[in-house]
Amino acid sequence: MDFVEELRWRGMIHDITPGLEEKLSSAMVSGYVGFDPTGKSLHIGHMIPIMLLTHLQRCGHKPVALVGGATGMIGDPSGRSTERNMLSAEEVVFNVKSIRRQLEKFMRFSGEANSAEMVNNYDWFKDIKFLDFLREAGRYLTVNYMLAKDSVKDRLEQGISFTEFSYQLLQAYDFYWLNENKNCVLQMGGSDQWGNITSGTELIRRKVSGDAFALTCPLLKRSDGKKFGKSEGGESVWLDPQMTSPYKFYQYWLNCTDEDSPKLLRFFTLLSREEILELEKRHAQAPHERIMQKALAKDVTIRVHSVEECQKAIDASEILFGKGSTEALLSLSESDFLSVFEGVPQAQVSKSELDSGIQALDLVSEKSNFFPTKGEARRMISQGGLSVNKIKIDDPALRITSDMLLNSKYLLFQKGKKGYFIFSVA
Repeated sequence: MDFVEELRWRGMIHDITPGLEEKLSSAMVSGYVGFDPTGKSLHIGHMIPIMLLTHLQRCGHKPVALVGGATGMIGDPSGRSTERNMLSAEEVVFNVKSIRRQLEKFMRFSGEANSAEMVNNYDWFKDIKFLDFLREAGRYLTVNYMLAKDSVKDRLEQGISFTEFSYQLLQAYDFYWLNENKNCVLQMGGSDQWGNITSGTELIRRKVSGDAFALTCPLLKRSDGKKFGKSEGGESVWLDPQMTSPYKFYQYWLNCTDEDSPKLLRFFTLLSREEILELEKRHAQAPHERIMQKALAKDVTIRVHSVEECQKAIDASEILFGKGSTEALLSLSESDFLSVFEGVPQAQVSKSELDSGIQALDLVSEKSNFFPTKGEARRMISQGGLSVNKIKIDDPALRITSDMLLNSKYLLFQKGKKGYFIFSVA
């Protein structure tokens, strides 16, 4: 499989330095992507460079994931109008370990010649003295060269500290170090990283007359112009299940538009060109079935979480449309339950009343406005149209007790196919 051609048909190449394709065809190449460990989890925006590394390994080359244990304590100015908050060394160490666990879901880290490797630039920066660094790297890149980079020019009006200005030189030195010590000849990233990456290729050329290459991927935006990777509420979609539940993660991809889905299938799945074209064809014949979105959501959720978590997310999605089972409902965490039934009317009932037991008829007609009258509630029950926690109520006198609570707090009533009401314990 040809790496550049694979990325090209997926639309994942923005810029590429001359000679890379010939280099890739002649031998196994080591290529790297850098990740700032500024948080304990990566988000779905990071999945673009992760997929670059994934495809590199699939094509027989060696992926290297660099976490900036040193540079992460400074912050990259690219794409930012303000300076980042600095992290403590302890926070960086914790974040690095978390990121490693997430990357292991995408790449093989052992057992083969092209196994992925993770490196931390703190390991080589921690012992470098300032004057030594200026001699080793600073004298090879001029201030004029560094000021010409967009990441710097865009910040000059607002002001940029020397700390952030130096980031470009530090990242260039990363590439030089990896080139010398890991035989790494390729650095990849988003198109906003082109300036930083080519500073590295320039440092290698000037310092050791070595060959080094750069490849960047387009920055991804939604069809409505909004930034990719944010939920409708403006929140980041994280890979950590404690920060974004598998259900919410699945829903993000499921809710992608028809316009965005073809590009997202190419960027974030390993499906072949033929498989993606077939999905697009089937989707065009029945858009209401959301075939592209379901394939996308399933593929990505399985990779980031697991088959089991993906199935739970699918089951949870079906609950809202009357297809889910009681078992699926019981398996929902409180946060997922509230996410699934966001906006559903609610009323409160006291724990003491539920401990004693309340007739279903009284609860739905007297403790809420779910039914305006007992007569209407009674008719719905007689017609088999009312359920509690997905269990049909066939007797108006059925006693609803605290033993039936979901997550020890909620009761879910449903009339018809889509009429929901929630009771929560006061």
